[in-house]
Amino acid sequence: MAPAKNSDLLICHDQTIAPYGVIHKFGLCESVLDSEARVTPHHSGAQFLRRPLLEGWVNFPVALAPMVGLSHVALRLLVRRYLPVGARTLWPTEMLSSWRLPKEDLGATAETLMAEGGEDDLVPQILGNEEEPIRQSVQKLAAWGARGVDINMGCPVKKALKHNYGVALMGDQAYAAEVVRMTVKHSPIPVSVKLRAGLQNDQEFLLRFVRGLEEAGAAWITLHPRIGHMKRRGAADWSQVRLVREALGIPVIGNGDVQCVEDVFSLNEVSGCDAVMVGRALAARPWLLWQVGEALGFSPPPGFAGQRAPHTPFEEGAEYGRALIYFIDLLAKYFDFEAGAKRFRFHVRMTGGWLEWGQNLYSIGCKAKDYVELRAESERFFASPQKMYARTQLRE
Repeated sequence: MAPAKNSDLLICHDQTIAPYGVIHKFGLCESVLDSEARVTPHHSGAQFLRRPLLEGWVNFPVALAPMVGLSHVALRLLVRRYLPVGARTLWPTEMLSSWRLPKEDLGATAETLMAEGGEDDLVPQILGNEEEPIRQSVQKLAAWGARGVDINMGCPVKKALKHNYGVALMGDQAYAAEVVRMTVKHSPIPVSVKLRAGLQNDQEFLLRFVRGLEEAGAAWITLHPRIGHMKRRGAADWSQVRLVREALGIPVIGNGDVQCVEDVFSLNEVSGCDAVMVGRALAARPWLLWQVGEALGFSPPPGFAGQRAPHTPFEEGAEYGRALIYFIDLLAKYFDFEAGAKRFRFHVRMTGGWLEWGQNLYSIGCKAKDYVELRAESERFFASPQKMYARTQLRE
């Protein structure tokens, strides 16, 4: 199906949000009017995938971010449920250690569980900084069926800093480039890098750094434009995504502070990014893929033919409930209850902030004794109308 013109995009309405006591006025993304209310803003500057990803195989501009404890098989399948018919994008795993992978049975660990029937579009993310473990890992992942491999240079946790991987690699420009070079040398599949804006607010350093990655053979990069110590505090500086894209000839994916459909297009317009990667907001609002596809002229996801994507606060609140029940069923399929309940609690802790009373879901996950009770209590919670915010304060 041919994409719609940018002027035909269907987005959503003005709102004020105030979860956890913080009020922001955005003028975007949610309506307090009736469920049929829609507006049609113009995104004359929105252009995606001007530089092709995976030699043009990717035709959809939004991807799920790799997240520890979240980007497992159950979440991937939940988000895939809302991918429009005919859309193809990148799919992550949780972060994988290049020191552990050579010794592991891929598909047998919680982090590498694959959907029944397989997933031929995964781009696993690895942590690493030594050639031999990286060589063994990328060759094993390629044989496993990965379509690409991503190097993590953005993880800001203390463990990563201590062992000189993740964002710590940004402290040594030459060695970071060498990590990419050694990975590309041993990899039969494309190699990408996900990084932050550095360890200090130095744009010249950032440009030298990303040029080094490109020269070393990176097929594309994903930039989260916060410096390392900020973690999730402050605001992502989308203008840095534009700065980096204009300096490189490879595709650049933008990431950071994307919470609703309007943000997807706004990030693209501000930065010119080729695609947008979304983390917790896509876990909370997996139908964001449907909303973006609807705006771009894609057909609805399988099973939703003839329907419109949810947009208003209560439409989205109800969809969160339906998605959560589906998620519970996926957890029951792939994990025993102890492992699944742990993932349920982490999921609602990370995503419940978009719901007006989402904090109550965590206690449901703590009290349930089995999947039957977890499902029943979650259904009971959503039997009452729930309001979902377009944006929340991302504190953790």
